[in-house]
Amino acid sequence: MKKILLDTDVILDFLFDRKPWSEDAATILTLCETGKISAFVTPVMLSNLYYILRKTASHKKVIEKLSALLSITDVLTMNREIVNQALYSGFQDFEDALQNYSAQQADGVGIVITRNVNDYKTSSLSVKTPESFLSMLSAAE
Repeated sequence: MKKILLDTDVILDFLFDRKPWSEDAATILTLCETGKISAFVTPVMLSNLYYILRKTASHKKVIEKLSALLSITDVLTMNREIVNQALYSGFQDFEDALQNYSAQQADGVGIVITRNVNDYKTSSLSVKTPESFLSMLSAAE
């Protein structure tokens, strides 16, 4: 089973129905829900999602959305080593660096799914857009 890190932008595409990307995001989340892939998020992502969603919805509604997300994904750990790696990495964005090193440390997570592929150009993980990831899965079937 493929293990992926699902970047915040893909989750937001789904939650805010941002066209034209929301369809691919929904497909990936459905694959998570049906157990065909195993997706991970980070504590930082959850905090950022809460902050962004809270601008448009009540605390209760945001908690419901995050709980639904957590029912189909797992949360990667972060520790001092990951934070230090992120601080002194070649990443331009600290959040992306945190997510990258959390995924690298996790057992078997090999792909980052993001629309911002260039943000992960220094990653040792495979980095794919939702569209290219879904094409890869279709080709493998």
